[in-house]
Amino acid sequence: MQIFKTTKGITKLAGENNQLLNPFIILEGLEVADGKVVADLGCGGVGYFVFAASKLVGDKGMVYAVDILKPNLEGIKSRAKTEGIYNIRVIWANLEVLDGSKIHSNSVYVALFINMLFQTKKHREVLHEAFRMVKPGGVLAVIDWKSIAMPFGPPPNERIGKDRIKEVAVLGGFTQGEEFEAGKYHYGIKFYKR
Repeated sequence: MQIFKTTKGITKLAGENNQLLNPFIILEGLEVADGKVVADLGCGGVGYFVFAASKLVGDKGMVYAVDILKPNLEGIKSRAKTEGIYNIRVIWANLEVLDGSKIHSNSVYVALFINMLFQTKKHREVLHEAFRMVKPGGVLAVIDWKSIAMPFGPPPNERIGKDRIKEVAVLGGFTQGEEFEAGKYHYGIKFYKR
C-alpha cells in the first residue's frame, strides 16, 4: 500500500478504512481545513468522511453527521465520545424536506452527498436542502457510483448519472464546477453557491 501524509501531517495508508474512497485526499481537494464547517449528508454508520473532516477542521471547525437512520448516528456519536472528539454533531434528519436538517441556512462551507443520491427519488428536494445550508462561496460535492460494471454497489439501473445530477443541481441554484476523480468506481462533481 502507498503511504502519504496529509497537509495536517496525518500519516495514512492509501485505502485505509475504506478501500473505495480516500476521504483525506477528497476533503483536502475540497479545501476542507481549520475552522471550516462541513456537513456529510447521508453519512452512514461508519463515518469515513465525518471523522476525516473532524481532523481537518480542528477544534475551531464543526462537522455535521446527518442521516435518517438513528442507529447510524448512534454509532458515530459513540465513536466520537470514545475518542474524545467534540467537533462532530450528529443530526437525525429527513433531507427530502426543506429545513429537515435544522442546520442554519448559509452556514456550511462544504456539503457532501457521498453514495447517497441513488437512495432517493427526490433529488430536487435533497439538493434544495443542501443549497439552503451551503453558504455563499461554499461548495456541494457529489460523489456517486460510476455507471460501469462492478461486483458491488447498487444495481446499475439505480445509479444516478452525472448529467441528471448536473441538471437538478443547476436548476436548484448551484453553479456547476469541476468534475474530479473520486476513485476507480466513483465520479465527483463540485457545485458552487454564488
